[in-house]
Amino acid sequence: MTIPANIIPLCQLPAGESGFVAELIGEGTFRQHVRELGFGESALVTKISGQTTIICRVNGTRIALSHRAASQILVKQTDKYLG
Repeated sequence: MTIPANIIPLCQLPAGESGFVAELIGEGTFRQHVRELGFGESALVTKISGQTTIICRVNGTRIALSHRAASQILVKQTDKYLG
């Protein structure tokens, strides 16, 4: 699978930055579970902090994800001026 250069795993998104979920990779049960948490394709997610455990905000809710889970959520980083 080839990932476009402007698409990065959520775990690589800098703290304080936001991105739109571009794709979910991994097992079907994982993809379904994170969709139920709000990480559906096109959802806006903000990484708050973390390297081992990733703290992020999606749909107004703070959620902690393992590094492995965050590596399977691919995001397209928003332009900084969009806030």
